[in-house]
Amino acid sequence: MAKQVLISLSREYGSGGHYIAEKLSKELGVSLLDRTMLDRISAEKGIDYSKLKSYDEVPKNSLLSRKVRGISSSPEEITAHIQFDYITEKAKAGESFLVVGRCGDHILKDYDQLITIFIMGDMEDKIKRIMQVRDMTRAEAEKAILRHDKKRKLYHNYFANSHWGDSRKYDLLINSSKLGLDRTVDYLKQYIEERIANQ
Repeated sequence: MAKQVLISLSREYGSGGHYIAEKLSKELGVSLLDRTMLDRISAEKGIDYSKLKSYDEVPKNSLLSRKVRGISSSPEEITAHIQFDYITEKAKAGESFLVVGRCGDHILKDYDQLITIFIMGDMEDKIKRIMQVRDMTRAEAEKAILRHDKKRKLYHNYFANSHWGDSRKYDLLINSSKLGLDRTVDYLKQYIEERIANQ
């Protein structure tokens, strides 16, 4: 794409947000920054961040961390800031990408070309999707949805200092249950292309 495109996509667990992000990034021809980001950073910078993977998109545990001379001992905070710096570097370099979660809406808020999206879904559809994709019972899927969304909310609200899922914070909030995942991708692609054309 001739113009820089920056997309931040936040999602409820089970809404199909990651599937939507993968397909959308391919159709738009932009890089996808997601849970593989630490591997990518490790490869580009020659530093092994594999031990930090378990802290990806995890809220800070204030009881188990402290700051010494302004440097945090929190692995959650260290992991978050490594990713935030990487996202910022890519944006400053003029690259186009779609970032999944990781406070992209906050980290990139000063870029006029940023498009922020939040994917939600009906609870019944989210439960069925998690049961199928994760091979869980209904009770396990329900618990997983509540647990993951709570973690995402705490993570986002701590690092971004704003409310995760608040419709006023996003350009577009869409329920993927209404159109289905593939048609949601089509709708978002049209919206993004029109936004790019009018920049």
